[in-house]
Amino acid sequence: MSKLGDDIYRVMRHDIVFGRLGANSKIRLSHLKATYGASIPTLREILNRLVSEGFVVAEGKRGHIVAPISKEGLKEIADLRILLECYALRQSLAEGTTDWEAHVISAHYKLSQMEKRMQSGDDSAREAWKQYDWEFHQALISACGSTELLQVHGIVFDKYLRYQMRLLTFRGDVASAEHKALLDAALNRDADTAESVLRAHINGGVAHSLHIFAK
Repeated sequence: MSKLGDDIYRVMRHDIVFGRLGANSKIRLSHLKATYGASIPTLREILNRLVSEGFVVAEGKRGHIVAPISKEGLKEIADLRILLECYALRQSLAEGTTDWEAHVISAHYKLSQMEKRMQSGDDSAREAWKQYDWEFHQALISACGSTELLQVHGIVFDKYLRYQMRLLTFRGDVASAEHKALLDAALNRDADTAESVLRAHINGGVAHSLHIFAK
């Protein structure tokens, strides 16, 4: 795929994750061409890539739709995220250098500042808040030593993020406290505590989503 194709792929995936291309919505090549300025062959290649990652569903002659979301899908993605992220976190805590520590501290600081804005009622910061949330979690596992693991985790995290952008509101002090506890455990190289906090953090987000699903 060309650099232009890669750039458009990233924009389209971002638009799916953040709900600009809504779950179950029909994907029309003519609309994509007008929106993203890519040729039909390039768009087909991008759609094939998004299908392989699970963000788009191919429906044979009927074309494509944005992948649906469901309670069962959320639970499955959350369990997979826990599996991958806990393993990568342990590896990262074992191998992380001083530069890694600085990276984690910086990512947490940016996230905490955005959380303060959210706590003040500034909902316009919602998308930026989730971007900084992703950066913090990615920083925590960035020293795991496996590029492949980080790539797979990135796909799973983005699938989980689709649910967050669709269903989750900010969990306030609880989420902020969990992020701070994760930071402290990481800097203390306390893998057991870090994993315990991470599991509680992800499962808390799932419980929050399922509550909204039930309404």
